[in-house]
Amino acid sequence: MKITFEADAALERRIAKIRTHPEEQERWPQIRDAIEQSIGRIGLINAANDRVVQVPLGQIAVIESEDRMCGVRLISGERYLLNKRLKSAEEAFAAPQFVRINNRTMIGAAHIREFSSAAHARIEVTLTDGSQYVVSRFYIQQFRRGLG
Repeated sequence: MKITFEADAALERRIAKIRTHPEEQERWPQIRDAIEQSIGRIGLINAANDRVVQVPLGQIAVIESEDRMCGVRLISGERYLLNKRLKSAEEAFAAPQFVRINNRTMIGAAHIREFSSAAHARIEVTLTDGSQYVVSRFYIQQFRRGLG
C-alpha cells in the first residue's frame, strides 16, 4: 500500500482524512487500529472486576478527580479508574490531546463539539456525546491555548 500526505486547509484542526480505494474498505478497521496504537494507549482499571484494560488515548472523553484516583469516561460512555491523582495524570495527558478545564476535570480536545460563553466569565463546553462541562475562570487561558 502506498501512503501519501496532503494538506487541506478546509479540514478542522486535529482531523485526519484518510482516502482509500473502495475495494480497501474492509481494511479500514485495521488502519484505524494501527493509527490509534501509534497515538498511544493507557492501562485503566475496570472497577467491576479490577482488571486493567488497555484503552486508546483518543477514546477518552473526560478525566475527573475522585479522591486519590481519577474516574475516566470514554466517549462510548464506558467508565474506568486511573490509579493516579489528577495532578500527576495531567502530566501524562498533556495538551493538545487533553485540556484541563477546572480543578477536578480534564477533557479530550478531540471530543469538543462546541463551546460558548457562560455566566460569571466562564465557558460552557459541549462534547460530541452531548455532555456539558464548565471551564472555570482560572483555566480559561489554558483552555484557549490548548485549542489554539
